[in-house]
Amino acid sequence: MKYVFDTGAFIVLKNYYPTTFTTLWGRIDALAVNGTIVSVREVFNELHNYNDVDFIQDWAKQHKAIFAKPSNDELLVVQQILAIPHFQTLIGNKAILKGTPVADPFVVAAGKVIKDATVVTQERLKPQAAKVPNVCKYFGVPCIDLETFMEHQGWTF
Repeated sequence: MKYVFDTGAFIVLKNYYPTTFTTLWGRIDALAVNGTIVSVREVFNELHNYNDVDFIQDWAKQHKAIFAKPSNDELLVVQQILAIPHFQTLIGNKAILKGTPVADPFVVAAGKVIKDATVVTQERLKPQAAKVPNVCKYFGVPCIDLETFMEHQGWTF
């Protein structure tokens, strides 16, 4: 099983300081090293546009290998996602005007293409919304939040 982490999952982890939550971060590190936790290059880029996530940015730099460039198959899925007018709003006007990274379609595409992958996001499924869980549902990609990911791992602290 692989878990494709969205930016929001990493942002929530900023609340768990590595010096205090050493067991959690040891487990996160191990899953990143063994390839269970993966992500996409655009998540790495989004993380570096956030304030107040310094140690997450440092962690991402140390684990840059998990933030993969999209494969050709993933790019085809991104194209399919953005061909649906409703899902085009995943890329907001502000991102277009400022040229800021947009990870959502790439996260879903990775979840679709990578064998036995589940997307991990903090976004919630909302009727008629263009959110990661809605796109995942449309394309048949499993999608969970960070707490459910930890439950899947059998973690308790």
